[in-house]
Amino acid sequence: MDLSDPTTLVLSVILCLFVVLFFYGRKRSGKYNLPPGPRPLPIIGNLHILDLKKPYQTLHQLSKKYGPVYTIKLGVEEAVVLCGYDAVKDALVNHADEFSGRPIVPIIHEITKGHGVIFAHDDNWKVMRRFTLSTLRDFGMGKETIENKITEESDFLVQKFRSYKGEPFDNLMIINAAVANIIVSILLSHRFAYEDPTLVRLLKIVNENIKLIGSPMGVLYNAFPSVMRWCSTIKKKVTENVVVLHEFIRETFTNQRKLLDTNDQRNLIDTFLVKQQEGKPQLYFTNENLTGLVTDLFAAGMETTTTLRWGLLLMMKYPEIQRNVQSEIEKVIGSAEPQVIHRKQMPYTDAVIHEIQRIGNIVPTNLPHATTQDVNFRGYLLPKGTHVIPLLTSVLYDKEHFVKADEFHPEHFLDSSGNFLRKEAFMPFSAGKRSCAGENLAKMELFIFFTRLLQNFTFQAPPGATLDLTPSGGFTSGPLPHKICAIPRV
Repeated sequence: MDLSDPTTLVLSVILCLFVVLFFYGRKRSGKYNLPPGPRPLPIIGNLHILDLKKPYQTLHQLSKKYGPVYTIKLGVEEAVVLCGYDAVKDALVNHADEFSGRPIVPIIHEITKGHGVIFAHDDNWKVMRRFTLSTLRDFGMGKETIENKITEESDFLVQKFRSYKGEPFDNLMIINAAVANIIVSILLSHRFAYEDPTLVRLLKIVNENIKLIGSPMGVLYNAFPSVMRWCSTIKKKVTENVVVLHEFIRETFTNQRKLLDTNDQRNLIDTFLVKQQEGKPQLYFTNENLTGLVTDLFAAGMETTTTLRWGLLLMMKYPEIQRNVQSEIEKVIGSAEPQVIHRKQMPYTDAVIHEIQRIGNIVPTNLPHATTQDVNFRGYLLPKGTHVIPLLTSVLYDKEHFVKADEFHPEHFLDSSGNFLRKEAFMPFSAGKRSCAGENLAKMELFIFFTRLLQNFTFQAPPGATLDLTPSGGFTSGPLPHKICAIPRV
């Protein structure tokens, strides 16, 4: 072997690192009893059987052979996979405290350092989540004040759709901007025009990072971070994007601090800054946590976009269902503005929105969890810090709870009399102590935006276009790129 050749030298270093990882990776104490799973290969574990573009599909298939609780090896790290409603509920609800941790996900931890709320740990997570829930409620989540903002934004969205005069257009960035403006109003007391270059740039950054983190290279980076740092550009690109986003956030709260009035807190950032001034040294209300928290809420607040885009695509695919929704809108709302109180009078529309969320399955793998202590679970002893994957795909597509799980079937959420039917296995926001903090806000957004759009437009595919319901790859599962035609109804 000629080590003077640069390529040979790099390959030799990588091989040595693999050997180190294999022989000195984390070992489990013999007292623990992890559930069985597919037999791993040396070094790579079970990565060779995983569809790296859509790993949730492989994980779901494996449960048919290994049961609802099994172990898979991702490189050198073992993860326990939970499949089906019963197993996921048992962990996240019945053992909520024990499964409320987050594992260290290398590509994410290296850019967040545990700040914010989504991937925070221990007391920092608890403090940031309490603050987030309390402040979101104070600024209108679930109340009329935020409903008015959503209604106002839906007017802007309708105007934008009308501007295309029934011609085909891509709705990604438009709906992205509309939904982002809702969380931005809570964070900054501000809304952006849809074409505002600052907003467009921030949205592109967030969308790109979500795709990169969930890409095959992202999976490999998390499996072998020590090796991938040498031969992958993914962390460099993700970091560059985060730097831009963080610079915008820091500049924003620095400017707000200069104008801060403790008696007139205008938004979430103001409330956080007031917490910083409460006298005693703050362990949690730091600039780093503020930057991470705003980043988390901005990114998470845009996920309603994906559900709405699935909704419009499915309405184009199933025009009869679209007509049924429009008929109910005409009967209950007429030409008035949709309000959340209308939802209870519109069981069919409510069922359609729930089925869009179920079939859309926008976070199919769920965010990863970790055990916060040694825990006895279903006959197995899992050590503290065990990486856990509560597979949401397996819950939303659980055939014991959804008779036509692989089809778009709104009747899943209707009883024989046409009344709305709640389903325990409807879990798109996850469950337990790490469930989505903005669930109530997302529900309001979905109902108002969806009904407002179908009240004003009939959605059709462009002439000659084929409607493909295949989900895209990435950490979140959205529709493939496509164009729509919004035909005005009034």
